[in-house]
This record gives sequence, C-alpha cells and structure tokens, in this order.
Amino acid sequence: MNEQFSIAGKVAVITGAGGVLGGSIARHFISQGARVVALDIRKEQLDKRVEELRAAGGEAVGFEANVLDIPSLERVRDRIVETWGRIDILVNVAGGNMPGATLTVDQTIFDMKIEDYDKVTRLNLNGTVYPTLVLGKVMAGQGSGSVINISSMAAYSAITRVLGYSVAKTGIISFTQWMAMEMAMKFGEGIRVNALAPGFFIGDQNRAVLINPDGSLTERSKKVLAKTPMGRFGDITELNGAVQFLCSEAASFITGVVLPVDGGFSSFSGV
Repeated sequence: MNEQFSIAGKVAVITGAGGVLGGSIARHFISQGARVVALDIRKEQLDKRVEELRAAGGEAVGFEANVLDIPSLERVRDRIVETWGRIDILVNVAGGNMPGATLTVDQTIFDMKIEDYDKVTRLNLNGTVYPTLVLGKVMAGQGSGSVINISSMAAYSAITRVLGYSVAKTGIISFTQWMAMEMAMKFGEGIRVNALAPGFFIGDQNRAVLINPDGSLTERSKKVLAKTPMGRFGDITELNGAVQFLCSEAASFITGVVLPVDGGFSSFSGV
C-alpha cells in the first residue's frame, strides 16, 4: 500500500519555492525521495532554499523564473528537461496578496487601489495558468503527470477585505476543472489536475491581519476560529500529506477536484 503513495524519483517543480508554503512542500518532497526543481523570482531566497534541500540529502536544482513571463518559463522548462529529462509533478504555489488590494476595516470597495487589484488577480490566476500551460506541454508529451493548484477558502464564500485574491482563487477552481478535462480527454488519463483549498494558516503575508503586535488574536482571527470546528489555525506542514496523495498513484482516478484542508471551515455554517 505504501508504494501507492510514493513519489520517490519523481521530478517535482514547485513555483514560489522560496516562500513558506512552497518551502514546506519542497522539504517534504525531498524527504519522500522526489527530485525537486525550485522556482522563484527572488534569487536570494531561491538559493537558500536549494542549499537547504541539498543539505537535507536531496536532489534539488533551482531556477529563477517569473510565473507571469512565458518566455522565462519556457527557458526554465528546457533546462529542466535537459537536467532530468521529464516533469512528473507541478505544484503552483506562487501567489499572495498585497496591502493596496486588501481593504482596511474602515475602507469600502471604492477605496481599493485598482492597480494593486490587477496585480493580485494576475499573480494568483495567470501565475498558475502560465506555468501550467508551459510545463504541462512536457506532461502532454509524456502522457503522464500531476498538477496541483492552490485555491483558497476565499473561493467558497465571500471573505471581507480581499476581493482581488478571492476573484483569482475562484478562477483557480474553474481553471483546475477545465484543465483536468482538457488533459485527460486529449492527452490521456495519466495526466491529472487537482487543487487544494487551504483553510487558515498563519504566514508572512497574513500575520498582520490575524495576529496583533502583542501576539494576541485580532478580531478577524476570532471570527475565523469561531467558524472552524477544530478551533485552531492549521500548521503549514498539514498540507503536505494532501499534496503527496494527489500526486501519487493512490489518487490515479482523481482529477478536477478541489480538496479543502481547513479544519472544517468550509463545511460549517457558523451556527
């Protein structure tokens, strides 16, 4: 049974690998014997991540890449194939929000900075679409591969203050379903496209809205936990098992799904 869940020897590309979530998945994949290709636009963080992965005894390479620049992605794709000959897994982690696209408590939608809204929607939606189209060509040629996209609880129902992020992550669900259909019908059942919808995890980008400077919970955090049956925030490592499962042969008949990893948040009405 354990062999069904194995990703040992797989070539796994992770965008945004220099960040918290991408780094967690990369470390887990290395621990499971996968060969990791770390992509990030930030060279310093990328170099540190690759050094960390190699120090853990794994096979890892890193390439600077802009997920919104198709020629950049095409160059990286060619280098990956030159290095390891194939791409078995793509995890689209690159994304995030920015202050100008996040409303403060006293702002309305009409105060949002449109230029920041545009940046957030492009990064979180096209920043998944473009790598999938470019790197997915290799999977199409192989007739096998697994793509994992990252959606959000913000795609399930309206969450205040984060319109751009919500719109983009909702688009990720549609794109995941569409690509799952396209790849299976035109390139074979061996190519699967799925997504995770993480619940609430405290990271660098959302810490300020969830945790006060003194370490106490913000009012927003209290509302989140009140609607989370498990009554706590997730640990970032709790996403790793779900990612591995969806990438493994244990999920060979699963494509086009969005798997919540949320402590029950999406299933609870709050009452």
